[in-house]
Amino acid sequence: MSEFGWYALVTILIFTASGAAGVAVTAENPAVGEQMLELFRDAILGEILDSTPAVLAVQLFLNNLQACTIMFFGGASLGLLTALIILANGVVIGSVIEVVRQQQGLLTIAAALIPHGIFEIPAFIISGTLGFLLALALWREWNGTGDAALSALGMGRIFLLVVLPLVAIAAFTEAFITPEIIRLVA
Repeated sequence: MSEFGWYALVTILIFTASGAAGVAVTAENPAVGEQMLELFRDAILGEILDSTPAVLAVQLFLNNLQACTIMFFGGASLGLLTALIILANGVVIGSVIEVVRQQQGLLTIAAALIPHGIFEIPAFIISGTLGFLLALALWREWNGTGDAALSALGMGRIFLLVVLPLVAIAAFTEAFITPEIIRLVA
């Protein structure tokens, strides 16, 4: 398996484990889930839900692009910031999923996540992977066995050519398509 594959696996495992932890904590104590849902509404959604779909798409794009960018550049902290963002997102998302499952069921979760999640989650995983690879490139440069700037240039290309379009498609889908699918399910 390539280095990218290994670090993608690490990213997926951290995200999955922290998501499962969010689900477990919320299943045990629903009040925690309600607090996470409020945090999600206040910190992530804010006032964007009252926006028109076009404005919502731009706001979602910018919010998710910011998260992905921080995960990528978080590699400069030797991956600590990258891992922290993956962990925090996993716990919050897992907790919110459990609250929605308890209140509205699995079909609502699927309707709310799958349409845009098929684009957003890969963008998130790739960004985390690039962050860990940036940490590795810096480590190698410090040990005299690599060129972090050259490595970062290649990673930046992947970010621009893969992550950026995925985030844009996810934002469009989340703003225009996901609400319609939720309405059909509800």
